[in-house]
Amino acid sequence: MKINNILIGGCVLLSASPLQGKAESPKQKSKTPNIIFIMADDLGYGDIGCYGQKFIRTPNIDRMALEGIRFTNHYSGAPVSAPARCCLMTGKNLGHSYVRDNFEIKGDVREAGQTPIPENTETIAKMLKGAGYATAVIGKWGLGAMASTGSPLKQGFDFFYGYNDQNHAHNHYTSWLWRNDNVEQTGNPEFTVHPKFNPATANNPDEYKKYYGTAFTLDLMADEALKFIDQNKSKPFFLYLAVVVPHKALQVPDESLQMYNGVFDEKPYNGGAGYTPHPRPYSAYAAMITRMDQKIGNILAKLKELGLDENTIVMFTGDNGPAGGGGTDARFFNSSGGLRGMKGQVYEGGIREPFVVRWPGKIKPGTESTHISAHYDLMATLAEITGQKINATDGISYLPTLLGKSKNQEQHEYLYWEFTSGGGQLAIRMGNLKAVKKNIIRNKQAKWEVYDLAADPAESKDLAEQYQQLLPKFDEIVSRRTPSQNPAWNFMVEAPQKN
Repeated sequence: MKINNILIGGCVLLSASPLQGKAESPKQKSKTPNIIFIMADDLGYGDIGCYGQKFIRTPNIDRMALEGIRFTNHYSGAPVSAPARCCLMTGKNLGHSYVRDNFEIKGDVREAGQTPIPENTETIAKMLKGAGYATAVIGKWGLGAMASTGSPLKQGFDFFYGYNDQNHAHNHYTSWLWRNDNVEQTGNPEFTVHPKFNPATANNPDEYKKYYGTAFTLDLMADEALKFIDQNKSKPFFLYLAVVVPHKALQVPDESLQMYNGVFDEKPYNGGAGYTPHPRPYSAYAAMITRMDQKIGNILAKLKELGLDENTIVMFTGDNGPAGGGGTDARFFNSSGGLRGMKGQVYEGGIREPFVVRWPGKIKPGTESTHISAHYDLMATLAEITGQKINATDGISYLPTLLGKSKNQEQHEYLYWEFTSGGGQLAIRMGNLKAVKKNIIRNKQAKWEVYDLAADPAESKDLAEQYQQLLPKFDEIVSRRTPSQNPAWNFMVEAPQKN
């Protein structure tokens, strides 16, 4: 564990935050903290300024790091969307999680979506609702269609606004979104994310708007987030804001695009690799992230305006590593932050995520932590903060780290990932050692690769020969998995199973 003050975004922190030590605002009636958890979609470890990004402007997230804590060894539960969200909501790793990969279910709008989690699933929202919290999920859900047991309204959330189906979320100018259990029109025209119009149209913004419309869904969701905060300012609330940027398609309002005029030497993307064409794909990708950052700034300002600033925990992260194709260029932006791999892979670039937490008066400003943690620690952490009892999870509360009490911080024996796609993949992090096994479906005798992340975070040198004595330990950890209720994800059925 290493915790120290840091230099972030070109600003040196010379003294404690002016917010630290102030008395609780008279407008805040509850000592139980409000919780806002913001998760971006397909955001790389290196896509944020305070994690080394050179081109994309993220001043508000960088300010959160200056005023709070920045984790450097924080992980998603999975390298793609649906299982990552399941691990987050349920506190389970991929060896115990109900959802272990993306799986699309077809049907009408009420039936289409991803594999639904069972209605009796223990979720963070149910836990906090039982503690008297108002609960909302705004953005992308992805854990079951509205007509299924996985509906967010059956999983502890009082309010839902946004996309339920991940495929629907590929369009940032959709003509409709869910408001609770009802379809609500946005005013945008019907539009397909794989348009069959002339790609040259992408060079004419006015013509392009005929296909898009004017209601950008990130803006709609951010507005709903502000309303939810306003409506619940007198009682504790939990807001899970799962924004859908910078996931493709590359779409962003012109005023954000103009912020990057002349910055990049770029060529139009013609749509040939899927999703929508765009005249300035690099600018669009950067602008999507910057616009998200602006919305986060608006949320921080709202908390300050309402006197909720010091009694609200704000967390920011991403669901998995960056994606390629569709006009994006993760290599140009160094989106993985020098780490190996991308979305869909269990190498570091596919699963390590930025994680910034701001809690004025509780978290020492400008802190950096190397504590090894994962999204599935959130339930245990919030249970400790709110005094709730939960059944056993795979998570460990990182509250001691947030409060600067690293000597009291419990450590993971290991972090675990399994993933059916990509030929069947496994990964285990045990201390600074990372074991990876791939192509398991075709090759049942696939060998472990072993990396020392302290010396080699890019996973460039396989040290399996050096650590032969640990390979049986990795096998034993794999044996602790339990079968998924979906047989399509049990690509390791030959392994002994333990509860």
